[in-house]
Amino acid sequence: MTLSPDQSRREFMKAAVAMGGASALSACLDRDDESGESETTAGPVPSGVDDPADLPASQHGWNDQLPEDEHGNAVLPRHHVFLYLNLDESGEPSEEARETVASALATLDRAYERSNEGLIYSVAYSPSYFDRFDESLPDSVNLPEPRRLSSFEEPELDTQDALLHMSSDRADVVLEAEEALRGNVEANGVEMETPLFDVVTDADRRTGFIGDGMPAERQDVKGIPDSKPVPEESPLFMGFKAGFVGNQATEEYVSIDEGPFAEGTTKHLATIRQRLSDWYVENDFEERTQKMFSPLHSEEGLVESTGHELGDHSGVTPETTEAMPDHAREFGRVGHAQKMARSNRDDDGNPLLLRRHVESTDNDEVSLHFPSLQQDIAQFERVRQAMNGTDVDSPSVRQRVNNGILEYIFVKHRGNFLVPPRRHRALPRPRPE
Repeated sequence: MTLSPDQSRREFMKAAVAMGGASALSACLDRDDESGESETTAGPVPSGVDDPADLPASQHGWNDQLPEDEHGNAVLPRHHVFLYLNLDESGEPSEEARETVASALATLDRAYERSNEGLIYSVAYSPSYFDRFDESLPDSVNLPEPRRLSSFEEPELDTQDALLHMSSDRADVVLEAEEALRGNVEANGVEMETPLFDVVTDADRRTGFIGDGMPAERQDVKGIPDSKPVPEESPLFMGFKAGFVGNQATEEYVSIDEGPFAEGTTKHLATIRQRLSDWYVENDFEERTQKMFSPLHSEEGLVESTGHELGDHSGVTPETTEAMPDHAREFGRVGHAQKMARSNRDDDGNPLLLRRHVESTDNDEVSLHFPSLQQDIAQFERVRQAMNGTDVDSPSVRQRVNNGILEYIFVKHRGNFLVPPRRHRALPRPRPE
């Protein structure tokens, strides 16, 4: 596939984000200087607020700052960086460390508009972080240690102290913000007086991206056939759209509703390797549609290409889930979305999870970062266990064969985190009030 100048430029930006560091930022800015434009818009990066206290209480409140597609689905920023951090100090954090973190994050808020053209981010804390304290988290927060969620996965469990997730449509913004937190550059012209990395250390750095056409431009990696089968209009490597607003919980719904961490949420983040050589070689379009959505989607022609035509809902209805035993017997397979939908609703029909997953080619390997937000980690675990399909009664549907997409994904990491409300985002105590 020959890349257009715009595609080549976007590929360059993705590579810069994945590499990170001052040299990547410099190369990114030099390329902008040559073209006279940034990746998404000409002109300077929009500045943030004078007083960070004016920002919304919920760190996970992103949707008001994001554009929507023609169907009302939120469009996530194109570039993502996940920084896994450990606090340099042992034991309870000092007030000096807490003030350093608060100052560094406030500098980001003043430097960058909270939008897809600026910077949208959140900081979250693990169960291991809260183990530093004698006090326990309040009953309003359920934050267990991460664990295996199927009999066949062997993930490395993420127990780092904190996770900083930064995103923007502009590659130069996420790179510059990261370098500013390290004390190497200014943040959009604003001095970082107390760099975050004065009190934390890198444990891991992962990167991601999402957007129509981006996976097709980046499919020359391990795990994808040489034939480059990823559709040009697909936002995800498996060739279908996801994140339909009708199947997503609202930000308000996933917010903790009482206690000191009210207006915060819990976050599960899995990193998943994908084996798409088999996905595309062993299955035709109809079979991929059946395994991703349901056999009914294929029979009724609900998906014509990448799923954009579904609008604001995946098309999986209660009738689709109720028909799953019949589908297993008749078609010899069941759908991924079909299985998940069984557990992803409360008694009133509201979705439980808010998913913000993005693709990755870290280490030149096709993979997926899957952040899920929910009031309670137990809600995510129940939905994920429904994905295992252990209750499907059909000789053709086995543990990882004809069982949704399980045959093509391999969990590399799992981590659980608390995303505090903004007022407690700087090294919070378990009982801050």
